[in-house]
Order: sequence, then structure tokens, then C-alpha cells
Amino acid sequence: MKILLLGAGGQVGTELRRSLAVAGVVTACGRGEADLQDARQLAQVLATSQADVVVNAAAYTAVDKAQTEPDAARRINAEAVAELAAHCHKTGSLLVHYSTDYVFDGMLSRPYTEADATHPLSIYGQTKLQGEEAIRASGCRHLVFRTSWVYSATGGNFLKTILKLAADRDELRVVADQWGAPTSARLLAEVTTRVISELAEMDEHWGTYHLTAGGETNWHAYASYAIARARSQGLPLQVKNIVPIPAADYPTPAARPANSRLDCGKLSSTFSLQLPDWRRDVDSVVDTLVAAASSTP
Repeated sequence: MKILLLGAGGQVGTELRRSLAVAGVVTACGRGEADLQDARQLAQVLATSQADVVVNAAAYTAVDKAQTEPDAARRINAEAVAELAAHCHKTGSLLVHYSTDYVFDGMLSRPYTEADATHPLSIYGQTKLQGEEAIRASGCRHLVFRTSWVYSATGGNFLKTILKLAADRDELRVVADQWGAPTSARLLAEVTTRVISELAEMDEHWGTYHLTAGGETNWHAYASYAIARARSQGLPLQVKNIVPIPAADYPTPAARPANSRLDCGKLSSTFSLQLPDWRRDVDSVVDTLVAAASSTP
């Protein structure tokens, strides 16, 4: 199986480079090799790859910045995705793409299923939804994985930011009324690889799936857990108080859904998956970060 991986330098892409190697021959392209803002370059990469599977881990993910850069967000999250989908429809390739909880408004009191109506609150969410819609409209074979609160030991994310702040500040104020499931890039990559491998034998199961770690938490509880874990592993942290606050006390340019919980039952039942509790990979990533900090002179 020939696999073209786009966005290979990001959090998810880094993990996919490792996991996909067991599924086929991977051509991994970062922004330098395949910039989704450059339609001509992207078309050339697709034409020469002859890939059986195109995995798109590239995205415009600067949620707040997208409010003032809608054209850039739309180009990467929607227009380029439409071009990927058109290519895959033409060649018969499978397209794997990652979307987000931000396609929902977060007003439901239960976890969202794939069948629930979408209503994004931000430019970022709107452009990610447009990308999804372009894929489905193209008629290509596809897997769209909606996920939430992605993190890893590399790149920028909430987990790394909160540990850095905890090292320098006595008090942190963290939103406590937005709920979701922290999901590691490692989990996304592992599940993607497994599903791609199984679809080689079960081609009828392509479509849209929710994919997050198990369980649920809020940002304040997530931060508190990560800080406690880091301390237990010997990381010296200055923070003494972690104060829960409402989202209204931490205004951002882009609105966030209060409920980012995604129901992953369809994915679990279709592919016989048991998704691990969110704490498993938080422990692993925190331990990796602590070990790296301890080895730094």
C-alpha cells in the first residue's frame, strides 16, 4: 500500500509517520514539500505520489487568528481539502482527514454523535466543516475523524503551555465550564493506522467518525491532573493555586463550544475498538516532558 502523508511535521503527522510505516510505504510531506496554500504544488505532489491512501494531517489550527485571517483558514481547511477529495475521487484513492469538535456549537447536554446537526461558532469551525462537506460531496472514499483537544510532547498545545505556566506562576486561572476529552496525537495515529489496515478488507465502512480518548473532563480539571502528575514525577513547579473560572472570564476572539464531548460509539462498534481513558496518554506525555526537562542542562 502506498500512503501519502500531508502535514508530516505537525503533532498528528509526527505520530503518523511512525504508525503508518507498518501499514505501507509512506511518503511523508511537511509544509516545505506540500504546502496546502499552494494549489499548484499540491497538485504536483498528488499527481506524482500514485498513493492508494492520502492522509491529510495538515490544517490551519490557529483558532483565534482565523477570525482575522479567514481566507488563509478557508484555503487550507476547505479549498485544499476539496482538491484532495477531487483527486482521490478521480484515482479511487482513500482520503483520510481530521476534523474537529468545533463544527458543533456545544449547546447539547450530551455527547455529540455523527448524526447531530452542525453549527460552528467560529471561522475555524466553519472552514473545517466546509472541508468535511467538500469531501462528502466529492464522492471519494474517505474517513473523516472528528476529534478534540489534541496534544503531544511536540508542537504547541494546552498541556505543554499549562506546565510551562505552572513552573513560573504562583496562581493559574483555568476555564472550568467547557467539557471535552483530551486526545493524544499518538491515539489518533494508532487508530488511523488500524482502521486503514482493516478497510483494505472492509471497504464499505468509510465515512465520518468521532475519535477521542475515553471519559470526559474540563480544562481546569485537566490542568490540575497534569500538574499533579508532573509533580509526582519530580518536576519542580511554582504554582500553588489553580483557580476554576467561567469561560466568560476568559474572553477569546473565537467562541469555543461549551460541550466538546463526542460520542465515539460508531467507531468503537464498527472497528471493535476500546478507546483508552484520557488520563492514560496524559500520563505518558507528561512523563516524557518531565524526562526531557530533567535531562536538559
